[in-house]
Amino acid sequence: MGDAGSGRIVLAATPLGNVRDASPRLVDALGSADVVAAEDTRRVRRLAGDLGVTISGRVVSFYDAVERERSVELVDRAEAGDVVLVVTDAGMPTVSDPGFRLVSLAADRGVPVSVLPGPSAVLAALAVSALPVDRFCFEGFLPRKAGERKTRIADLAAEPRTMVFFEAPHRLADMLSALADGLGDERAGVVCRELTKTYEEIRRGGLRELAEWARQGVKGEITVIVSGASADEVRGSSGLRAAPDWVAAVEAAETAGIPRREAIADVARRAGVPKREVYDAVVKASPARK
Repeated sequence: MGDAGSGRIVLAATPLGNVRDASPRLVDALGSADVVAAEDTRRVRRLAGDLGVTISGRVVSFYDAVERERSVELVDRAEAGDVVLVVTDAGMPTVSDPGFRLVSLAADRGVPVSVLPGPSAVLAALAVSALPVDRFCFEGFLPRKAGERKTRIADLAAEPRTMVFFEAPHRLADMLSALADGLGDERAGVVCRELTKTYEEIRRGGLRELAEWARQGVKGEITVIVSGASADEVRGSSGLRAAPDWVAAVEAAETAGIPRREAIADVARRAGVPKREVYDAVVKASPARK
């Protein structure tokens, strides 16, 4: 056990598939940590073997079903002076993987949390997508139930940012078909399969076209990138098609107690237009108001 006061939680990114993407810091951490909390203990031992490192600390399982209770144990260990290394099967802990509850508890109790950066399926897929990446949002896994999935997709219909999803290969075709139903057959999408691995594949096309391709059968780890809504799609989905709609929405927000500046910014975002256009429309409709 380490010295009291020196303990901490360390979140470490692991390779997506190519072991050579492991950082030297990850190698050092695997060999020196007092506790290694792994989503799959067999996989982390195999990773360590591939990297030629011996795990000297205690290895414990840390997956969704045990995260809540194990987080208390791990924070206790860190508080007592241990270095607790947290790894998932691939990529960064907490990103659609266990870790959020642990980090939240550590923060609440004042236990230091640090990170060893590295491979990320989200950023790797965005980089090769050929879609705009100046603004993007991560949506993780869509709901499995058709009704809940349809509702979530409807909420994203006016999202102007590029969207990133994860999906299991056996559900990919249904997921892409649902996206095509909700966002449009021709909305641009990219399926990234087995990133960094021998059979890496990047497939681009309209959502309906991609869904039909996926029906043939797809294997491996999947990340899906979907382009954001165009300005016309944003206006159509929000109902804020023209200046009178913007003015009415701002007035309704002000009536509800929202400051005008904040209301204008929100309406502009939903309408997919510059804030200045909404501001000018509001001023023109009520020139006496300031």
